[in-house]
Amino acid sequence: MAKYTRFTSLALAGVMLALTGCSAPSQAAHDDQAARLALGTKATYPAPVQDVQYSQPPEEFEPVLIEHVARHGSRLLSSKKYDDLITQLWEMAKKENALTETGERLGPVVAQITAVHEKVGYGMLSTEGEHEHQQMAERAYERMEGLFEGAEDEQKKINIVTSGVDRAVDSAQNFSQGLVEEDQDIKPLISEPRTDKKLLYFHDTDQAYNDFIDNDPVLVETLEKVEEDPQIVDASKHVLSRLFTEEFITKLDSGAIDLVDRGKGEKHLESVVDAAMYLYELYVISPGMGEDYQVDFGEFLTSEDALVLSRVSEAEDFYEKGPSIAGNDVTYKMADVLLTDMLDAVAGVREGKTTQAADFRFAHAEELIPLAALLKLPGSEEQQPADTLFSYDTNEWRGAEVAPMGANIQWDVFSNDDQQVIVRMLYNEKEIPFGFDCKPVEEGSFFYEDTELERCLSKLTE
Repeated sequence: MAKYTRFTSLALAGVMLALTGCSAPSQAAHDDQAARLALGTKATYPAPVQDVQYSQPPEEFEPVLIEHVARHGSRLLSSKKYDDLITQLWEMAKKENALTETGERLGPVVAQITAVHEKVGYGMLSTEGEHEHQQMAERAYERMEGLFEGAEDEQKKINIVTSGVDRAVDSAQNFSQGLVEEDQDIKPLISEPRTDKKLLYFHDTDQAYNDFIDNDPVLVETLEKVEEDPQIVDASKHVLSRLFTEEFITKLDSGAIDLVDRGKGEKHLESVVDAAMYLYELYVISPGMGEDYQVDFGEFLTSEDALVLSRVSEAEDFYEKGPSIAGNDVTYKMADVLLTDMLDAVAGVREGKTTQAADFRFAHAEELIPLAALLKLPGSEEQQPADTLFSYDTNEWRGAEVAPMGANIQWDVFSNDDQQVIVRMLYNEKEIPFGFDCKPVEEGSFFYEDTELERCLSKLTE
């Protein structure tokens, strides 16, 4: 092989620091990081800083393929439930004269959040979510401009594949719009979005996974223990004390209240923890609504309380979609269908079977989190022993870093005239090494031969 561009271990360490947020931050930076972590997988997309420098392949190598999979962009609440239940609770407290001064201000804010949802549509992308994918596409074009120019010359297709769910389809459309805004000439090359649920909605189609979610006693017991954490109960009461009178909170805590959402009629609000967790759901969705309706929900729920309450959703995502319980791979093994699709496209470059310039896929957290765990990407390397509950103290997994809105994994593929093929991986647009025993072309490099990836990753698809 030709000599490859060297990427120093110092630079690699810098990338890993950027991915993990490990540095010596100021108190303000620390507080910002904690506030972001409290959002979990509802955190908005962390777009890379401008003018980020990527390592370059040797001069004789040209870009020939992009293999990309992304979560949809920032969205609104998936259905009418949390906003409606908090509205019902607020109206009840209003009638009983049980609101604090801060609580009085909650109702109109939730009403405005509901109004935005009724206008835009529950489960749909927010305006910010649309822009996240448009801008992501623009950066992809700038990184791999030679590939797109080559696609125009050779009339190579740019494939668009989605889960078929509205927010994934809309993300694909906005991504395509971003590409076209960079270069009008590639518009005829962009395919109409194709739906593939087995590839991009496998959490719904994989039988073994659904049996695990519905029936596994260890999973049920583990998540129950998380919800019973006394700190979550205490934080819930602290949250409600800012909004309601002590008498009203006592009434709720006694089980005297049972509200049902007026959307699908599937959610109940019947406890202090329920009320606090539903407020938390409004807290985490509000940053992504910033271009549609700006609200500082921190008036009603502090970032400190939010970080405690986030333990519930973080644990659910970790155990149900991520690395999960030690010795059990059902939550992420199902992502092998997606990994196989990407590996096959890369192998097809050498074999002459891959004729497209790019595959852009748009899915959900239920696909990105398992794929990250399957590949053991940063933060997703470690399972949790069954006898120890997941927490930030016991595991490095963080939803806001593993799969925020718009999270994406991209393989950039290059080849030369000798039909040698090399690949680099980007995770949320940051260069990262492949894990396991995959060996780069040179120590410290982010480039790997396609045959090496086939060797070291093929066991994941067996």
